[in-house]
Amino acid sequence: MSEILKLEILNLRKSFVDADRRLSVIEGLNYTFPEIASVAIVGRSGVGKSTLLHLLAGLDTPDSGEVTFNGTDITKLSSEDLSSFRCKNIGFIFQFHHLLSDFTALENVAMPLIIQGEREEDAQQKALSILTRVGLKDRVDHGPGELSGGEQQRVAIARAVVSNPRVLLADEPTGNLDVSTADDVGRILLDVQREKKILLIIVTHSYQLAKQMDVILEMMPGGNLMVVDKSTDVRL
Repeated sequence: MSEILKLEILNLRKSFVDADRRLSVIEGLNYTFPEIASVAIVGRSGVGKSTLLHLLAGLDTPDSGEVTFNGTDITKLSSEDLSSFRCKNIGFIFQFHHLLSDFTALENVAMPLIIQGEREEDAQQKALSILTRVGLKDRVDHGPGELSGGEQQRVAIARAVVSNPRVLLADEPTGNLDVSTADDVGRILLDVQREKKILLIIVTHSYQLAKQMDVILEMMPGGNLMVVDKSTDVRL
């Protein structure tokens, strides 16, 4: 089991400039995430859910505040140190896959390990193992263009977890999938979280997916996170 990472947000602020005005999205957010759990972040479009997820992953920079993992504030790390930290600790699943079109599913999944310095043979063996785990053993030699949307998303999941991250972040992982395929992808994500005993945070508009998580947080205007009772119907 991977070492647990405690994720905390301290007085986080983020804004964007639109034409001649500054739009404040997150205003002084403080939150401590559970160390081992599945967490859904829901809320209306444009409220800042994906922005928050990118800040947690170190893919975007806040105006001020801290994003700390076991006390290490990743907003203060150098570009090189941040990249190394992300590779070792954070898996990120994008809504639109971002698979490399010129490479097979196996090569896409092995790529993060090769970048980290693993031998290609070892990296591909690990990639094969995780692709088999997500039901794609017979599709490993296919390129993204030869895979369905659901298969591409499963490759993206495999790529995100092949390095055994301690935190897994997913931005609308079922947003472009049909209901049946979305259910499969949601189940795989939850299985990975439970097997590896890590923190999984999903941004989603699917309340059906959200209700399967241990914790549901609704993001309010200004970025505050409110715990949602699962019996409550939330408009997304």
